[in-house]
Amino acid sequence: MDITTTAGASATASAPRRSSSFGRTVRAYIALTKPRVLELLLVTTVPVMILAQGGLPSLPLVLATVVGGSLSAGSAAAFNMYLDRDIDAHMQRTVNRPLVTGEVSPRGALIFAWTLAVISTVWLWLTTNWLAATLSAGAIFFYVVIYTMILKRRTEQNIVWGGIAGCFPVLIGWTAVTGSLAWPPVILFALVFLWTPPHYWPLSMKYKDQYEDVDVPMLGATRDGSQVGLQVILYAWATVACSLLLIPVGSMGVVYTASALVFGGWFVYESHRLYNRAVRGTEPRPMRVFHASITYLTLLFVAIAVDPLLPF
Repeated sequence: MDITTTAGASATASAPRRSSSFGRTVRAYIALTKPRVLELLLVTTVPVMILAQGGLPSLPLVLATVVGGSLSAGSAAAFNMYLDRDIDAHMQRTVNRPLVTGEVSPRGALIFAWTLAVISTVWLWLTTNWLAATLSAGAIFFYVVIYTMILKRRTEQNIVWGGIAGCFPVLIGWTAVTGSLAWPPVILFALVFLWTPPHYWPLSMKYKDQYEDVDVPMLGATRDGSQVGLQVILYAWATVACSLLLIPVGSMGVVYTASALVFGGWFVYESHRLYNRAVRGTEPRPMRVFHASITYLTLLFVAIAVDPLLPF
């Protein structure tokens, strides 16, 4: 047999494997950024930019802010996976994360996280303004140090205060447009802050046993269903009440007002449903509230984006 033919066949056979391996590596690094969380970033950032502008902001500014914010959130997520790789290996819902499977090394993940942190901060500074860049760096610090390193494994209130990191995109979006802060983004910051516990606590109920196994004191793992359900109700009501504050402060119109009332009422209803089922001793179905919370926030921010574009 011709050795050149054999070598050629061997190279052809190995090329897909190298390509496949490279593709898996790229996907693994993308997974470090928690892409599904990035979707929520877009939902909360762009509508606030429209509200701040009172119309459509320039497309280059929107793209620059979204890119910078995505890199910043990706950095925080990568740091989180690096620090939590020990417990991720023992939880079924996180056992396939890249640092657990070995697709990414701890050193590689740490370098990746730092790189994204630096690039995102510099990028926002150059393309938006210093305030947006500073807020972005603050969000990374809060999520990595305050939540992941200090609160997560020590207190059942971890997600309450740690969730502040997820509130920063509304401030970043506003300051990217205006270069300053005002009451509307502060109200939206408070709204996302209040929304985070009733969003995440049902998830911790779903994975109660897994959080118990790794000794992470999420409220859903440390309290019974009725206690968690009551807390979810209180925060859901507070979230809706906060959303209504934006109507007079942000001069919101009919679309936002109706959306805040209708979607907020649905969110509260699902929260009460969770509590009532827990009290009766039936399956509380916490993921209904979890998914409802995402839909609620998405629709509310869509209304924030649409409202300034309408003449009424």
